[in-house]
This record gives sequence, structure tokens and C-alpha cells, in this order.
Amino acid sequence: MVQHHYAHVASCRTENQVSGRALGVSWDGTGYGFDGTIWGGEFFISNDNSFEHIGQLRQFPLPGGEKAIKEGRRSALGILFEIFGDEIFDKENLILQSNFSKGELKILKEMLNKKINTPKTSSAGRLFDAVSSLLNVSQQANYEGQSAMKLEFAVDQKEIGDYQFTIHEGDKLIVDWEEMIDSILQDKKYGIGIAKIAAKFHNTMAKIILSVSELVGEEKVIFSGGCFQNAYLTKKTVELLSENGYKVHLHQRVPPNDGGLSLGQIAAANVKHDKRKMKFRKRELQEI
Repeated sequence: MVQHHYAHVASCRTENQVSGRALGVSWDGTGYGFDGTIWGGEFFISNDNSFEHIGQLRQFPLPGGEKAIKEGRRSALGILFEIFGDEIFDKENLILQSNFSKGELKILKEMLNKKINTPKTSSAGRLFDAVSSLLNVSQQANYEGQSAMKLEFAVDQKEIGDYQFTIHEGDKLIVDWEEMIDSILQDKKYGIGIAKIAAKFHNTMAKIILSVSELVGEEKVIFSGGCFQNAYLTKKTVELLSENGYKVHLHQRVPPNDGGLSLGQIAAANVKHDKRKMKFRKRELQEI
């Protein structure tokens, strides 16, 4: 079995015939992680025959699990709960009151406090959905990715600002978005236009990839996953990395979303098969 997010990276490696060590950035909506949580904002170091999961976006709870895929308001609630805890239910919160009924909030509060059907996620896709909801661009979607697309379309492409974030270094790099979300809420409160906030959010996500690249120190950087269907995010990230001397590899012919996943799975499986053949060959030589 090939882990979902590494298969994305392997897909892009194979398409671009990348050799040697590289930083792999795998951002999408949903995929099962090694730790039993829902991944989607992952960083890997990969080479020709192995990979290592080295970091991810800070996790937050998804109230309702799969329902959050089409309800960005649930991702937004999970983000707010992760930052502020029960406090968001104890005072007048116009964001929640405008997006949920009193009955829904009562149930969701119980779910979050008791951790019932509220899986943790590091998903970049759900983070995009949450910001789309917080800005009231989109609360519910007809298909996965729609809320993120609406947020992309809202971007003021002339805006060059961004938000602060923190990267915690430990066993793994954890990209903490709390400062960014807090600043987004403050900008909204003080009447900054949605187009400017959306742009600053996208610019920050691109800057996150640059900052991780600088910490890791690998010259080659690979992008894959559904989030890189976002043309503005991809363009901004490529520009930032290229300006700073990194060699960027992204999908050109193979889809970055799950449409390209099978290529990565085949490539990774072939590596495992070749390694097994090498082991058998070594054993044969020893027996001669």
C-alpha cells in the first residue's frame, strides 16, 4: 500500500523524471495519514527509493467528518474551536450565529467537546474552505473544492501583502496558522475588503512553502495534490521559490489531483518491487 500523499509526490517525481533528494509538498482535501488522522497539508523528503514525512500544517477538528467536505462552515467552526475553545460558544459570535441555527450549534458544541465524529485534519483544502467561510465567500459547496475555487476567484491579484505564521520545529515541522487566522478575522472586523484578504491568505500559503523550503534546504521542490489546481497559489509559489534559487517541479500533463494518483502508486510500487529483486539477487550471489 502506498500512502495517499506520498503517491501524489511520487506522481510528480515520475512525470518530471526527478532524481535525487527533493522536498515534496502534498496539499489536498482528504487522505488517510499514518497516524490515523486526516492528512492534506503534508511535507516530505523523498529520493529515488524512499520518502520521509517531515511536516504538516497544524491540525484542527472537523465536526461532522465527511460533512465538512461540502460545508466549509464546519471547517471554519473547527478552526475557531481549535484556537478559542469553548469560548466561541459562550459569547455572541456573529460568524457562528449567521451560519448555524441554535439547534445545530448545540449539537456541534457537544460533538467538539466530547470528540464525537470530529476527526483531526491537517488538510490544506479544508483550511481554504474555512477561510472561504470566515469571509462569507462560500458556506456550502456542491462538490469538493468549490469553496476554495470561489475564494481564488475573489483574489485581488495586485495585493502583495501576507500574514504572519509560525513554524514549530520538533520531531516534525508544524506550520501554525493561528496568527494568520486571527489577522484575517481582524482585517474583516475593520472592513478590509474580501479581495485583499483572500489575496493575503493565498500569498501567505505560498510563503509557507518557501519558509519550509528554506528550513529543509533541498534545492528541488515538488508540488502535487488538488490544491495546486489553484492557478493563483501555484503561480505565486513558483515565483517565490524561483526568485530564491529553488528548482520547482509541478504537474504539466498529469493532473495534480487524485486523477494523477495512480501514476504515483505505480511508481512507488515499482521501486518496492525493484528493491525486493535486489534482495533476492544478493541472496543468490551469496549462495554461489
